[in-house]
Amino acid sequence: MTNAVSPLNVLFLCTHNSARSILAEALLNDMGQGRFKAYSAGSSPRENQQPNPLGLEVLQRAGIAVEGLRSKSWDEFTGPDAPQMDLVITVCDNAKGEMCPIWPGHPATAHWGYADPSEGDAPPEVKRESFWQTMLQMRQRLELLVNLPADKLHQAALQNTARELSTH
Repeated sequence: MTNAVSPLNVLFLCTHNSARSILAEALLNDMGQGRFKAYSAGSSPRENQQPNPLGLEVLQRAGIAVEGLRSKSWDEFTGPDAPQMDLVITVCDNAKGEMCPIWPGHPATAHWGYADPSEGDAPPEVKRESFWQTMLQMRQRLELLVNLPADKLHQAALQNTARELSTH
């Protein structure tokens, strides 16, 4: 964080940018109290990829805004006009193992793995509960992040801090 006014930019990555990374983006923007600005992207979103409707439904049920959420490629965050990230977090094991772009500004990185709530052939009510549980797990970890003191969010400390949170 460069100063007390600038929010910490956080990019959540997943393969398709339709479920977990979208949940994390919406949650952190809701919880961040102006100290954080969250984004999400995918390493290989499908053509015409949209956020998973069950994920959007769960967010709305929790009172979290979903306006403006969309699936997008991580390429949007590598260009000269892209916001510079302070922290990049992979939220799926596939994205963790992929070769990520070189992010401008060399942000801190961490992996916070979550099971894919959209995977499989379960009935909608089972998947809806899976999305709900994933959202609650993310909220718990993000609560720790947003309540960290400012000194833990400076670039030098952020790498270790973000990785330590992966164990919570």
